Amino acid sequence: MKFKSIIGVDVSKSTLDAYLKINQCHAVFENNEKGYQELVEWVMENSGLILAEELLFGFESTGIYSSELALFLEKHSLPFYIISGLELKRSLGIRRGKSDKADSKDIAEYLYEKQEKIIPTVLPKKVIQDLKKLFNYRERLVKDRAAYITRIKEYEAVVSEIKLKVYQKSNTEVIACLDKQIQTVEKEIDKLLRKDELLMNQYKLINSIKGIGPQTAVALIVLTEGFTLFDSWRKFASYAGTAPFPNQSGTSYRGRTKTSPLANKRIKTLLTLYAGTAIQYSTEMKTYYKRRTGEGKSKMSTLNIIRNKLIARAFAVVNRNSSYVDILKYAA
Repeated sequence: MKFKSIIGVDVSKSTLDAYLKINQCHAVFENNEKGYQELVEWVMENSGLILAEELLFGFESTGIYSSELALFLEKHSLPFYIISGLELKRSLGIRRGKSDKADSKDIAEYLYEKQEKIIPTVLPKKVIQDLKKLFNYRERLVKDRAAYITRIKEYEAVVSEIKLKVYQKSNTEVIACLDKQIQTVEKEIDKLLRKDELLMNQYKLINSIKGIGPQTAVALIVLTEGFTLFDSWRKFASYAGTAPFPNQSGTSYRGRTKTSPLANKRIKTLLTLYAGTAIQYSTEMKTYYKRRTGEGKSKMSTLNIIRNKLIARAFAVVNRNSSYVDILKYAA
């Protein structure tokens, strides 16, 4: 698809750094409704274009910082393409430094080169957008809670017993407060799922898999946007960086297969946590992990196999629309 004017936008917490490819203009706007209006007006004035379909805005996905811009552009029927950080990283290669101006130009240049293959982004339905926000918020609360728990352990090692009680009381109260907030968010997530029959069905199907709990099920729904972003578990595994790739050169060297370092590290980290949970609560996964590591195989490679097993099973139950069948239960 050809576009007459391509705009690269580097989105940060408070600003939009824009680069207009057609005449190599650069400008900075506030990251708010007023800034979005000014951005569009600036593009129209400097590109000489009137028709919205002739434009293409492109920016990297930066969570809450870019979501409002995407909603604004969609509302005004202005084509845009959200680039994943991984996609951009692969195209740019290794960089020595970083500047906002370079980023916005790089995005525009990337879109210009790839425009024939680019299909403008269509935002997921509102319930998925709301789920993403709640999921991300819960993730931040969980990280905060973990930090306070770690802090208590650190105090125990260096603070005198008298002072320690004060620190423990203070931190324990904060942790209890965070626990309540996490529970509140989880209830809101449950309410959202129950409002959408398709997502609720996916949630139940994924939960039927041994070793996958409620939060893992929600995560997989959010990360795949209701299993619409990837048509196979292998593509999702490749995106997440859990799919092993051959480490081979010609016919003489064949090393161990490796996962790619060019991956969505946030998703990979989450999947690692979920695999660890599966080992704790699934007899099958625990037995497999102990047997394989007992044979001298790498713990990390074994954990990666379990990550992929969970992903594959989740996609399987959703695609066939039937609950997971634990065949070990029927084994003699």
